[in-house]
Amino acid sequence: MAIRILVGACAGVSLLALAQAAAAQDHSQHAQPTTTAPSADPHAGHDMPMPMSDATPVDHASMGHAMTSPYGPWPMSRDASGTGWQPDAGEHGGIHTVRGDWMVMTHAMLNLVYDTQSGPRGGDKTFVAGMLMTSARRDFNDGSTLNLRAMLSPDPLMGKSGYPLLLAAGETADGVSPLVDRQHPHDLFMELSASYSKRLSDKDSVYGYIGLPGEPAFGPPAFMHRMSAMDSPEAPITHHWLDSTHIVFGVTTLGWAHDRFKIETSAFKGREPDEERWGIDSPRLDSWSVRAAWNPTDEWSLQASYADVSAPEQLEPDEDETKWSASAIHTRRLGETGWWSSTLAWGRKTNDHDESKDGWLLESAVHPNDRWTVFARAERIETDELVPGVGGGHGPLYTVGKASVGVVRDWRIAEHVRFGLGGLYAMNRVPTALEPLYGGDPDGAMIFMRLKID
Repeated sequence: MAIRILVGACAGVSLLALAQAAAAQDHSQHAQPTTTAPSADPHAGHDMPMPMSDATPVDHASMGHAMTSPYGPWPMSRDASGTGWQPDAGEHGGIHTVRGDWMVMTHAMLNLVYDTQSGPRGGDKTFVAGMLMTSARRDFNDGSTLNLRAMLSPDPLMGKSGYPLLLAAGETADGVSPLVDRQHPHDLFMELSASYSKRLSDKDSVYGYIGLPGEPAFGPPAFMHRMSAMDSPEAPITHHWLDSTHIVFGVTTLGWAHDRFKIETSAFKGREPDEERWGIDSPRLDSWSVRAAWNPTDEWSLQASYADVSAPEQLEPDEDETKWSASAIHTRRLGETGWWSSTLAWGRKTNDHDESKDGWLLESAVHPNDRWTVFARAERIETDELVPGVGGGHGPLYTVGKASVGVVRDWRIAEHVRFGLGGLYAMNRVPTALEPLYGGDPDGAMIFMRLKID
């Protein structure tokens, strides 16, 4: 309990400091001009801001166009979670400061959520979720870049059993029984990573990435980093088909990128994090993945990936798994501040017994201005985790579906701080054989308030 109070207090202090920094930056920008480098072509070079004193605030909108990715000569807006890509037309937010030779970027989002799920297998819960992320980047004269990144989550505060989410399954709260119809909490440390890249030409680069934890080269960007999903406080039920590997305790990635195409491969720990959400699990490189990504235009990002995963489930330590994924993300700008982003993704899991289970996801979010965001998601999965089998373990295979729609209204209370109120409604569809267990086709809803610092 003392540890939880300490972590909660530290998170609160960090968010307060961020809000104060954002407010100070807003005052500084109105009181005196900010010195930045001249605008540069985001697809060329590795332009940096003019030298400034330590902790000088930087206009992140200008920097988003002047700076390129820490992985190669493309705009920072293409970078998503881990080493994954989103469309170039995506947003790259955050509070940027220069500290000596380092560029520091920080952003955060916290959601206070009330969740209610109907039916015999539903429940109610109030919880806090979100993330606090910071990175530090240093560019060298030889065209190489070192980037350090950390991401923390308040999820462990919700308890080991997570929050009610019908049709979701995966991981465990006690090391004995699987979590069913609940979304597990993420670990306190969602990412502690370092990357090093080397520019080979105006269009080519190679890079290496290590994390404890980190994200291997598999699937589309994790759901809390996708523009089509990040405004919803509800985790997708396709999470374990598409991006459950976004937190693994031990990952190394090597990649090569040429202009709008890249290929990368990872060695990583296949076992999902255990139920002790406050610590760091021991690393092991017993699994591997490969991913090819292509951004044919500024508005599109495509990827296909494969993973060979060793014993991902703690409760089934002798069961290995292979995974396939393919996705397409489309993002377009709407006016000066608006955007519309959509994701179509497919994932397949196959176990040692050659039993394949597919998952499909279609989600979209529209942000027409600085105030409103409307989001929606539709999913379909084949799962054998909703009903236990004879003698335990997985049971019969069922096809279930889910659809949700929501909206959030934001108020900007400082230059880089927004407060929002929102809600969503979800409908679940189960086959006839499961209707007695779920009370028909159950529904669910969430209302939430949030704080975004970006």
